[in-house]
Amino acid sequence: MSLLQQDSPELDDAARGEDLTKGSSHVLRNSGVAAAVVVVATALYVFTGQKPPAATGEIEHVWVHSQRTEGKSVDANGASMAKESIDQVFVFTQIKLHNQSDHPLVLHNVLTNATLPDGIHSSYAAIPADYERLFAAYPELASIHGKPLALDSTINPGETVEGNVVSAFRLTKQEWDARKDLSFTFSLLYQPSLVLTPHTEVIYR
Repeated sequence: MSLLQQDSPELDDAARGEDLTKGSSHVLRNSGVAAAVVVVATALYVFTGQKPPAATGEIEHVWVHSQRTEGKSVDANGASMAKESIDQVFVFTQIKLHNQSDHPLVLHNVLTNATLPDGIHSSYAAIPADYERLFAAYPELASIHGKPLALDSTINPGETVEGNVVSAFRLTKQEWDARKDLSFTFSLLYQPSLVLTPHTEVIYR
C-alpha cells in the first residue's frame, strides 16, 4: 500500500508530462499553421498593393479660353426681351495615355475637375464632333486645334494614344482664376479610373 502511495506521484508526474508534451505539440503545430497563413496573407497584400496601374498618362498642355455670349434680344414671336449674358470657360487639353497592362483598355469618358472655393466643379469632355464644331465657331482658336481624342476608343497593350479634348464650365474668368486645383479623371471600362494633374502652365487664349 505504501509502495503504491510512493509510486503514485511519479506515475502522476509522468502522466502529466506526457499530457504536457502532447499539448505542446498541438500548440506548436497550430502556431506554425497560423504563422504560415499570416505570411501568405501578407504576401498577397503586398503583391496586390504594389500592382501597377493598367494605364499611365501625361497632361501635355492646357489652354483656357473665356467667352461671354449675348443672348437674343427678341423671342420666337418677335417680342423684345432682355438680353441674357452667358459666361463660359473652355478648357482645352492635350493628353497622352499609355496602356502598360497585358490586355486592351477602353476609354469610357474624360472629366475635367476644377476645385473652386465652393467645391469641385466637373465637366465631361466633348465628343470629337463637338470639338470640331467649337473650332468652327471660334476660328481665332485655330492655333490650338489638334487631333481630338476619341472617346470609347480601345488602347491595345503597349500602345500610346495622344489627342485633345475640351470641356466647358459655366463660369466667369474671375471665378475660374479663383480655382485651387485642376485635375483630369479618365474612366476606363472595368478598370480603376486614372487621375492626372497637369504639371504644365495653364495658358490663356
